[in-house]
Amino acid sequence: MDGQKDLELQKAEVLIEALPYIQKFNRKIIVVKYGGSAMVDEDLKRKVIEDVVLLKLVGFKPIIVHGGGKEITKWIDKVGMDTKFVNGLRVTDEPTMEIAEMVLNKVNKSLVKIVEELGVKACGISGKDGAMLQVNKKYSNGEDIGFVGEVKNVDPSIIYTLLENDFLPIICPIGIDDDFNTYNINADDAACAIATAVNAEKLAFLTDIEGVYKDPSDKSTLISELSLDEARALISDGFIGGGMLPKLNNCIDAIESGVSRVHILDGRKPHCLLLEIFTNKGIGTAILNNNAERFYNGDK
Repeated sequence: MDGQKDLELQKAEVLIEALPYIQKFNRKIIVVKYGGSAMVDEDLKRKVIEDVVLLKLVGFKPIIVHGGGKEITKWIDKVGMDTKFVNGLRVTDEPTMEIAEMVLNKVNKSLVKIVEELGVKACGISGKDGAMLQVNKKYSNGEDIGFVGEVKNVDPSIIYTLLENDFLPIICPIGIDDDFNTYNINADDAACAIATAVNAEKLAFLTDIEGVYKDPSDKSTLISELSLDEARALISDGFIGGGMLPKLNNCIDAIESGVSRVHILDGRKPHCLLLEIFTNKGIGTAILNNNAERFYNGDK
């Protein structure tokens, strides 16, 4: 019986710990970039969506921006198409773009379905809707990589319309150029551009790593909070490389453009969003403006 009381008390303490964060971010926009292993594992997928739905139900205004690279690769292989790479980037020719759009829309509606099952209204759209994501053709070191776009402008009108009507927007990263050609967009870049356009309070990247490390080979060097200056110093001092470099640069761009906080989280951990946003310790890395309030108190 005492054990049961202790468990109930722990639940109450968790709610009390979450209260100031609920108050602080109530009615604020939070953009969640959803990708990596958490999109492939069905159990993890549901837990991520449960987190986002809970954020909405306690008064946040979440927006999901999702990728689908692994699923696109699977379908390209399934139909027997050859994949070309330039400087490590997949060349998106017209047939590949057609498959990418179909796959991303399929992923999009599967996420809508889960949100609706959990009792929240969701609307799945792409960056083509309302000409939301307008792009220029992207090149890799001057080389043509096909229908890959770089966001030049975001028209958030349709996003605001959905939020005002109590929908949870779920966005796949497809945009159009001035001639209305369809382009695939890196989901990290799309999430960063959307978060900036809607003046999001938070932008959370769900990844396949725990966060930013001072030394990637030493798990004890996980950094809980980074100011802009500290993030730039890590890059200039050569501590950041590989896939983390563009991600951290995206974080810096988002902060410089007005997003208050950017989080890099391990999407493989169940309920990582709730743990990062609603607990004092958090579990990932938060990047914030130089003069922003720091939550981390050294316990981690």
